Amino acid sequence: MKKRIVLFVSIIVLVSAMGTFVRSQEKLRIAVIPKSSSAVFWKSVHGGVKLGAAALGGTEVVWKAPLKDDDLAQQISLVEQCISEGVSGIALAPLDKDAFAKSIAKAAKKKIPVLIFDSALRGTPGKDFISIVGIDNIKAGIIAGEQLAKFIGGRGKVVMLRVVTGQSNITNREEGFLKAIATYKGIRLIEKDLFVSGTAEETMNKCMKSADKLRDADGVFCSYEQSTMGMLFALRNLNLAGKVKFVGFDIPAPALEALKNGEISALITQDPARMGYYSVKTIVDYIRGKKVSTKIDIDVDVITRENINDPDVQKLIALPSMSD
Repeated sequence: MKKRIVLFVSIIVLVSAMGTFVRSQEKLRIAVIPKSSSAVFWKSVHGGVKLGAAALGGTEVVWKAPLKDDDLAQQISLVEQCISEGVSGIALAPLDKDAFAKSIAKAAKKKIPVLIFDSALRGTPGKDFISIVGIDNIKAGIIAGEQLAKFIGGRGKVVMLRVVTGQSNITNREEGFLKAIATYKGIRLIEKDLFVSGTAEETMNKCMKSADKLRDADGVFCSYEQSTMGMLFALRNLNLAGKVKFVGFDIPAPALEALKNGEISALITQDPARMGYYSVKTIVDYIRGKKVSTKIDIDVDVITRENINDPDVQKLIALPSMSD
């Protein structure tokens, strides 16, 4: 992790020093469509996107975000709008792996390249779309499962929240978690069919309806930012925060504070700013005729109370501030 963070911070310093000195003869207009505008994660992605555009030069980024992370209809509409406007390229974090086939085909007919980031889309990178940028989500889920198993000593009852929509990245995290937990004979999943979506408050309300299972649980797992925050709110309302071992995903500031005070045991995190940076860089390189990889992996890290003050972790936590 140290080498990766040092490299990325070096890029930030270089861009700050050079500004937008580098210019391309062709002015590009790249549309970036995340899953929502509400989560801190996407604001951090936006920071990386802006950094990428500044580093490349001659690139305008059009950031178009649905208001909520379960509004598939609005996201499809935004993609269609960008195609109609004739943007130079589209970077999309799809809310559903199957819902964009017609839109991607329409973009291809208009010679608008599409890059997928964060969450997989049905199709073949390099053929149906140019590339995919993101983490290995199954691996991330396995890491989360192993962390929670360690916290509860390989024995006990566990609750897992699941996403209600067809977001392949989150589904893969859940499957990885289940795969890891299945290797521990002393762990029993007492809830693995509690499906949530929407805001943290909506997730909290859904969790409160399973209060009895939460009171009986030794550990809980949440696979994305809004579910992590919703579960945290629910555990606080039930006076269980800090009593139940809790592994969450992503690093909004309130979750980091909860980690510091013992309400959360560990946070699994990717590097959203780096994801945004490489999404823009890859699609611009492709348009300018450079050879690009069809899969760009973003590393997964685990933040705990023991390592949160390490310099490398602090650099990773500080990166989201670029979106301000």
